Amino acid sequence: MPRTILLLVPALAFGSAFQGCNGEALVDPIAERQIPEELRADVASVARSNNAFALDLYGEIRGESANIFFSPFSMTTALSMTMAGAAGRTEEEMASVLRHTLQRDALHRACGALVASLDRGSGRAGYRLQTANGLWTQQGYPFLEGFLSVPRDLYGAEAGHFDFAGNPEAARRRINEWVEGKTEGKIQDLFPSGTINPLTRLVLANAVYFKGNWHLQFDPDLTKTGVFHVGRDRDVQTPLMHRSGSFPFAEADGVKILEMPYMGKDLSMIALLPEDRDGLGRLEERLSLENIQGWMSLLSETTLEVTFPKFRTTSSIALNRVLADMGMPSAFDADLADFSPMIGRRELFIHAVVHKAFIDVNEEGTEAAAATGVSVGPTSLPPSFRADHPFIYLIWDNVTESILFMGRLVDPTA
Repeated sequence: MPRTILLLVPALAFGSAFQGCNGEALVDPIAERQIPEELRADVASVARSNNAFALDLYGEIRGESANIFFSPFSMTTALSMTMAGAAGRTEEEMASVLRHTLQRDALHRACGALVASLDRGSGRAGYRLQTANGLWTQQGYPFLEGFLSVPRDLYGAEAGHFDFAGNPEAARRRINEWVEGKTEGKIQDLFPSGTINPLTRLVLANAVYFKGNWHLQFDPDLTKTGVFHVGRDRDVQTPLMHRSGSFPFAEADGVKILEMPYMGKDLSMIALLPEDRDGLGRLEERLSLENIQGWMSLLSETTLEVTFPKFRTTSSIALNRVLADMGMPSAFDADLADFSPMIGRRELFIHAVVHKAFIDVNEEGTEAAAATGVSVGPTSLPPSFRADHPFIYLIWDNVTESILFMGRLVDPTA
């Protein structure tokens, strides 16, 4: 009977204030986080792949719920670690879905360098970005060192053993505790009872936690309840934050683009707001890497009156069907899966890919979401950017040009 790989892909985004580590002087995170020259081209390739996967996945799930939030960085990190143990058709399908074009060794070195760059920035610019990888095997099961060394040595995965066969419930609780600890308690009970079973032989995990200050914070005294237009015939009352200042801003093709940097300016929230209140669907139809890069190239410093919602969103996504539909079905098929590089024979397949995410946007900062809306005021006053209808947002890494988190806000009260 085939044994199962249980793949865990949790992510967290949490907005709050952070003033640096132990009062240390802040340094330039952009300079600290530069990729070594010999890896720069490969890391850029991985970032482009990550972004393409993010938009592909968004297109697959956008019809499933109103609000959406996920971390493509977390997903691609965990799936790339798993791909280190894939071969044949299974490896080809996974590479295609993840949009990877690099050869195996170059790919994993570049993924590791990207993770290391993000880790170097944490705490050096008024934010924490904590990434953690975990790898747990069935004790005594003959995993090959050639496979185990990739997630352990290149991705920095914490490695350990459990008796999945004899006590899967204890293993489940310990892994859930690991996820909860790595995400500051925001992702709890990722695996419900019974999801880790006696046939489980491997769990690979990635967790992401972000906590940061806005470069320009909002005054809580200016936060007022206002109208958010959920749809053409439905409005809700929600807290709206306000801030005037100089922000990178652009308008093009019926879309308003706002960049709100976090302290250090190596990470930013990018908000894409359709001009029309009911224009989200049309914006989604045009969502592509080329368009996003084109819109962002138009950004220029503009004095604005910014208004956008204060909100929290949680999400949970079961990815088996989604990933299979995107083009990697064999990884989930006990008869077709080929993970022979893990143990030297074809015996394993992926049982579950699970993703959970949480975000909190407030006056001090945010993890990954921000809302923005734009309307132009009289020429004698600065233009206003008013987020009062549905929009798309993402957290963008300015160093590697990679989408770390992506979401859609349709109803801030949901």
